[in-house]
Amino acid sequence: MTLLRMKDLRALAEDELRRRIAEIENDLLRERGIAAMGGAPPSPGRMRALRTNVARALTVLSERERGATPTPSAPAA
Repeated sequence: MTLLRMKDLRALAEDELRRRIAEIENDLLRERGIAAMGGAPPSPGRMRALRTNVARALTVLSERERGATPTPSAPAA
């Protein structure tokens, strides 16, 4: 699983985004289950990537709910 880009997430429809979040959380739950049973996950960095993907997708959802669009930071004076 690769990191999802914000540009790609913003291009998704809301229902598709929610489906993607559920899918990623399911994968994360499976990875956590393997780790809890004492097994080593096949890819140690996968759990971190999954958590990052969920956070990014939830950020896009909250931006849409607020009706906000990200603004670039002001240039340093």
